[in-house]
Amino acid sequence: MQTQNLFQPFNIHVFASDECPMRTHRHNFYELVYIVSGRGQHVIEDNNYPYSADNLFLLLPMEAHHFVVEEFTSFVFVSFNNIYLKGQQTGNEQAILGQWAQKLEYVFQNARHEGCVIRDPADKPLVRSLIDAIRREYKENLHRDLLQQLINTLLTIVGKNIDGNETGKMRGADNTVIRIIDYIHQNIYQPEKLRAEQLASHFNISLNYIGEYFRKQTGETLQQYIIQYKMSLVETRLRYSDKRLGDIAYEMGFTDESHLTKTFRKYKGLTPTQYRKNVQTPAQTAA
Repeated sequence: MQTQNLFQPFNIHVFASDECPMRTHRHNFYELVYIVSGRGQHVIEDNNYPYSADNLFLLLPMEAHHFVVEEFTSFVFVSFNNIYLKGQQTGNEQAILGQWAQKLEYVFQNARHEGCVIRDPADKPLVRSLIDAIRREYKENLHRDLLQQLINTLLTIVGKNIDGNETGKMRGADNTVIRIIDYIHQNIYQPEKLRAEQLASHFNISLNYIGEYFRKQTGETLQQYIIQYKMSLVETRLRYSDKRLGDIAYEMGFTDESHLTKTFRKYKGLTPTQYRKNVQTPAQTAA
């Protein structure tokens, strides 16, 4: 599978076609994909997300994805990396986003895919205007500083829409608990790394204190947070993929399908099969 690289802090690419721009691939940077017009499916890590005009997707580094174009589609790709985000933080002479850039790193890394990232309808006209301005400035190649300002405004709107509730909950948390949460998300498929002993050792916190510390900072125990995050990933797979329940159970580290079903029903109030049936769209059902 091809992996794309980004050798500059940010890049813009405009593309229109009735075919997929690229086969399944990964890249080592963040990417925002805006759908100017058209219709189809955006496949991210085997999950299918329908797309249409004015949809905006966020891709994280090393996520495999491709598009299934069903109707001639015009795309705008805004690519950026951690160097770009860090360059906007307070303390850098060219900083624009300031402390918000640090928050954006956390929000983006812990984003949960649910299709279009713009969830506030009132923001959609603003996003379209920003994309139009980005396309114009990029095409004319006149004002790179203005282009950067437009991108930063777009990133701010995306960050606000992705997970406002979680961001609000974590606003008073210190950097260590944010790093712990980031570590949990990065290692969610490796349960041996999520044991309290491993977490305590990794973050140099007493084993007797780390559970209490995490609960005070987040309002949840470590185990509750890990299970809730796993359940959110299971929900995504049930909603957007046709993976068998047994395969999902194996991927998420459950003993078997029965173990996953019991846990899911405990936290969500219904079985995975019932959940999948309830969230299927007419298009998915027809397929």
